[in-house]
Amino acid sequence: MSANPQAGTSFDLFDRPTGSILHAAQEAIVMVDERQRIVAINPAAERMFRCKAPQVLGQPLERFIPPRQRAAHAVQVDEFATSASLQQRLVRHRHTTAARLDGSEFPVDITLSRVDMAEGDSVRHYFAALVLDLSEERQLRDELDRFKRRLRSVFELAPVAIWITENDRIVFANQAAERLFDHHGTIVGQPLYELLAPGSHDAVRLQVARALAGAREVELVHGDIARADGSKREVEIALAALPDHGLTTVQMVVADVTQRRVELAELARSRESLRQLSTSVVEAREEERRRIARELHDELGQRLTALKMELSTLPGLAEPAARQERVEGLMTMLDDTLASVRRISSDLRPMMLDDLGLNAAIEWLARDTARRMGIEITVHLNENDAPVDDRIATAVFRMVQEALTNVARHARATDVTVLLRQHDGELELLVEDNGIGYPPGAMQREGSFGLLGMRERASMLGGHLEYTNAPGRGARLAVRLPLGPRPRQGGLVTAGAGT
Repeated sequence: MSANPQAGTSFDLFDRPTGSILHAAQEAIVMVDERQRIVAINPAAERMFRCKAPQVLGQPLERFIPPRQRAAHAVQVDEFATSASLQQRLVRHRHTTAARLDGSEFPVDITLSRVDMAEGDSVRHYFAALVLDLSEERQLRDELDRFKRRLRSVFELAPVAIWITENDRIVFANQAAERLFDHHGTIVGQPLYELLAPGSHDAVRLQVARALAGAREVELVHGDIARADGSKREVEIALAALPDHGLTTVQMVVADVTQRRVELAELARSRESLRQLSTSVVEAREEERRRIARELHDELGQRLTALKMELSTLPGLAEPAARQERVEGLMTMLDDTLASVRRISSDLRPMMLDDLGLNAAIEWLARDTARRMGIEITVHLNENDAPVDDRIATAVFRMVQEALTNVARHARATDVTVLLRQHDGELELLVEDNGIGYPPGAMQREGSFGLLGMRERASMLGGHLEYTNAPGRGARLAVRLPLGPRPRQGGLVTAGAGT
């Protein structure tokens, strides 16, 4: 150490017995004298401040203090020096910012103490600063904060509702949970069981107890939640105890299954309806076969038998006039028989659907229904047949036939409008009446397969069916089947009762 530190020359405390301790220390240590000049710096401090001892020994400590903090540092040094008598050892902790010789700054934690050392017959007072670089700690803390924010954002932005409860009170809820409850404020802070329907409480309590007891597998809880508007939603709750959070904290993942339950119920109803429709189709086919068999037997069979009997009497008629009269009667019977054959054939499939096309078949059907049922039917058609294949033509004809049959049986209507047109790449069929409209749940009514059958026909062709009631205007049935874009032209045909 230099002999005259008061003159401002540098000296090294490592020459003293304490030097080996300073040198071996892993922590950075800087010692200054009463004038705040650096008198010792160990290797750890050299590495921290990126300097060598000869560069700083004898220099003012301000070399390691950012300029903006030097005035405050001087005040703190005076307070520290005068805070007790010289015989006391003082220790002071302080978080601050240090500066390296290259001007870079870094956060530090300083533990400052006074060291009294003998110099000849006198005692000199030095100050030792144990300096801890907080840069790495701050980086770790910042990284931890970033990780926490990322983790929280994962929970916050998750599409499924998640909340955490502590002592049966919600302490965290993500955005999906808030949306699920549609709460005017926030559900954080709310008692858990006030948000769940009473019927769900026992099941949730049981699974919470199992989770907190350490059960590896906890069953899903099916229940209801009460929303702010009073409505209820069906939910499935998966829960688990959070580790390292005591025995009261539980995380719950809540899935809204209301729509899924509705869809499952609708699917079950649809399957049952299709099963019933299939049964109805089989029964209808058998009934149609019985009807045709009766007509063939009762009408055609009887007429052909009568023709045979009449023909058998012709050889016995000697008079030409009597024979001519009998032949004319046979011709009349033959004409009636041919008419019956045509009627039965038309009931099975109108020949004009194949011979003249869809428009002519719908016009014929409208006139025949209007005549038989005594109602007014107006038909709007394209002037030219829509270019559709046989499957679509047959399906549309049968749907018009079924719709008019439903109107005649159930609607109590006096006026019906049938419209067939191409629109936006689709073949659109509209049937409207001025009757009583469709009853609630018309598609699901037991024993009613007309609408269901039409819907299935439309679905098989890639289309869809809709039915609605207009206030005071009866029912409206709309069927749309996909087609390529075609030009539209309008025409009007009116079929009145008795036409």
